[in-house]
Amino acid sequence: MKINSAAVIGTGFIGTVHVESIRRTGVKVKGVLSGSSESTKRGAENLKVETTYSSLLDICNDSDITVVHVTSPNSLHYPQVKELMNAGKHVVCEKPLALSAKEGADLVALAEKTGLVNATCFNTRFYPMVHEARSFVKADLIGTPRYIKGHYHQDWLTLDTDWNWRLEEEKAGELRAVADIGSHLIDQIGFVTGLEVSEVMADLHTLVKTRLKPTGPVQTFTIDTTSKRENVAMSSDDAAGILIRFSNGARATVSISQISSGRKNSINWEISGPKGSLGFDAENPEQLWIGHRGRANEILHKDPGMLSADAAKTAFYPGGHVEGFSETFRGLFERVYADIESGKQSHTYPTFADGVRSLQITDAIAASSKSGSWTKVVK
Repeated sequence: MKINSAAVIGTGFIGTVHVESIRRTGVKVKGVLSGSSESTKRGAENLKVETTYSSLLDICNDSDITVVHVTSPNSLHYPQVKELMNAGKHVVCEKPLALSAKEGADLVALAEKTGLVNATCFNTRFYPMVHEARSFVKADLIGTPRYIKGHYHQDWLTLDTDWNWRLEEEKAGELRAVADIGSHLIDQIGFVTGLEVSEVMADLHTLVKTRLKPTGPVQTFTIDTTSKRENVAMSSDDAAGILIRFSNGARATVSISQISSGRKNSINWEISGPKGSLGFDAENPEQLWIGHRGRANEILHKDPGMLSADAAKTAFYPGGHVEGFSETFRGLFERVYADIESGKQSHTYPTFADGVRSLQITDAIAASSKSGSWTKVVK
C-alpha cells in the first residue's frame, strides 16, 4: 500500500530525530502529538509540521496517516501502540516496547492478528559497520563467537542536578540505564553474533542516590540551571555490570553507565572467535577493527563499494563522507516502509518480537540483581 503520510508521538530529542529521519526517506510527516497542547504546538512550529493533534484518537481517526512513530515516555508505549494498531496503523515504537514482557507479547499477538507492519526502534543495528560485522560472522571469518566484552557509556546523568523523565519510575519503568541504553548494546551484540542470551548475572547500581529535580520540564541531553529544585531519592539504575551466558556456551561481560564523564554516547564492543576478533565503537562509526592472532590487525573503513550487499544498503554516502547516528534511523525506517508498500514482512529490521526478547532479557537482569544470582531468561 502507498504510504500517504506519517505522524509522530513525542517532540523531544528522539521525536525530533524521528521526524528528521522520516523526511529523509521521502515520506511526509503530517502531524505530531506531545504531552500537552503547549508542547505539541511548540514542537510542530519547531519541526515545521502542519498538523497538531490534540489526542491519540485524532491520529487514529486520520485516514491520511499510514504509519505512526511512538517516541513518548515508556509507560505510554503499550496503551498507545495497542490503540493505534486497533485503528489499523502501522507502528514504529521506541524501545522499550512496553514495561513488561507480558505487555510486549500482547502487542506481538495484536500485530500478528492485524497483519500490520511493526518495528521496535533498535536503530543502532543500522550503522553500516555493524551490518558488516554481522556479515563477517555469518561468513565464518572469525569462527563461532565465544567471548564478548562491551560497554554503553554516557555522561548526561552524571551530576545530581541532571534530570529527565527517565528518572521517574512511573514514566520510565523500574529500570533506567539498562532499559534505556543497555538494551541497545545487548540487541546489537545479539544481532551481530546471532547468539541467544540464556542466563544473566547482574549488579545494578544507584550511585547518585539523591537528585535535585527541577520544577519545570527538562529535555533529554540538556542542562537546566534556572529552575527551582527539590530533593528526590533515586532507586533506578544509573550504572550496571552484567555477565551473560549464551545458549551455545559463549560468554560476555557488559558495562552500562549514564554517569561516565566524557563518554557522550559510547557503544563499544569486541567479539572474539577462534579465527579472529571484531571491534566497533559508535563514537567512531566509520571503522570496523579486525583482530588477528598471527598477523597484523586491520581497520576496515566504510565504503559502500567494499561492503557486503546488506551493509551497503545502510550506507547512504560514498566512502570518506561521514555517516552517523541519524542515518541509523533512516536505514531502519526505509526497510520498514518498504514492507508497508510491498505488503510483505521481510523482517530485515527489529520487530515487536525483538522488542519482547529484549524485555525478557531486561526482566531477567532486574531479577538477577535483586536475587544476587544467575537468572535464566524466560521465553
